[in-house]
Amino acid sequence: MALGQYRKILQIVGYQNSGKTTLMEQLIKRATTEGLRVGTIKHHGHGGVPIVDASKDSSRHELAGAGVTAVEGAGTLRLSIHQHNWELADIIEIYASFPMDIILIEGYKNEHYPKVVLLRTAQDQALLQQVSQIICVLYWPSYPLDSSIAIPAFSIHEEAQYMEFLWKEMRKKS
Repeated sequence: MALGQYRKILQIVGYQNSGKTTLMEQLIKRATTEGLRVGTIKHHGHGGVPIVDASKDSSRHELAGAGVTAVEGAGTLRLSIHQHNWELADIIEIYASFPMDIILIEGYKNEHYPKVVLLRTAQDQALLQQVSQIICVLYWPSYPLDSSIAIPAFSIHEEAQYMEFLWKEMRKKS
């Protein structure tokens, strides 16, 4: 069941090793199982340029100075675009030309799209005050959950419950 003419955007945020990528994998698998087309964007939060295999021809093109490179094979296109700075809005604009039902974003804490926040330790609590548009929290057993939290909260081990909640949210029109 396609979501229609609009694209739903959902951000997954949390600190390092909080389970963001695992949750992204779960969401991607669920969406594709339901026949939805998914695009993803990941913020490389570790600093520096993401690692590429410099021995490959496309990387050699980049190293020679090409601003945009692409390599295609067996129906897969890998695209690399270099510019001084990338805003999330610029990337979403590029994605607008692709047929997708959902865009899942890993990271970009300061952007203003609906978010799932992952909390692993008590120090992660500050994240709840730093980000906007939180639709739910997933917490680890090591996180001391405050029972007065006004946001829907699920244990990271309650996959069936939080996945059902997230799919209800994803089906809502923006």
